[in-house]
Amino acid sequence: MDLGPEDEQAVDYPDFADALAHEIGSGKVARGVLICGSGIGMSIAANRHREVRAALCHDAATARLSRQHNDANVLTLPGATMSDEAAQTCLSAFLDTVFEGGRHARRVAKLA
Repeated sequence: MDLGPEDEQAVDYPDFADALAHEIGSGKVARGVLICGSGIGMSIAANRHREVRAALCHDAATARLSRQHNDANVLTLPGATMSDEAAQTCLSAFLDTVFEGGRHARRVAKLA
């Protein structure tokens, strides 16, 4: 089979989502970040794994809420439509926010 130039450079994003899910499941890492063009494919691929709660975020507010209310452990970002500054703001909010627990803990437990 003859691979065109774009096929030679193609990245199969589910492989990266699977690798991160494995690291989370093994306890080697607690959280991670995945990026693809829209963020949707990575989010879908990551959320196939029971140990992952991936949240596709577009701003600091959604990143913060993903941690506070859903105990998200993977931040998924849309690399094609988000500025570097916005991505950094999302990442900071994601890393700096703790899970609130309480009424949210019961709901998160149901996701497992």
